[in-house]
Amino acid sequence: MTLSIANVTFDCENAGALAGFWAELLELPVDEEASEFFATVGRASGRSPVLMFIQVPDKTPGKNVVHLDLHAPQWREQVERAVALGAKHIADFDEYGQQWTTLADPEGNLFDIGAA
Repeated sequence: MTLSIANVTFDCENAGALAGFWAELLELPVDEEASEFFATVGRASGRSPVLMFIQVPDKTPGKNVVHLDLHAPQWREQVERAVALGAKHIADFDEYGQQWTTLADPEGNLFDIGAA
């Protein structure tokens, strides 16, 4: 039996709000019954993996850091769109024949957008 990715989970302060950011960025709806405590994006549309957001009182120091790598043919336009939605531009990279931009979502979770 093989493993498969079911969810990418974000510990956060406001699950519904952060799910809204990621839903807009990925042009998907936030799944029904989202709240400040728990929300998902992608479950209703059958997308995999599902993004899951869970409110936690404190982000655990030393916990594994997970980030998403997103790709698009017009990746620079997507970087601009992410910033307009509330992301913070961290840095641009051009290494090993690959180009990408690192950003942070409204709660500081890092993600990359690069050339497809």
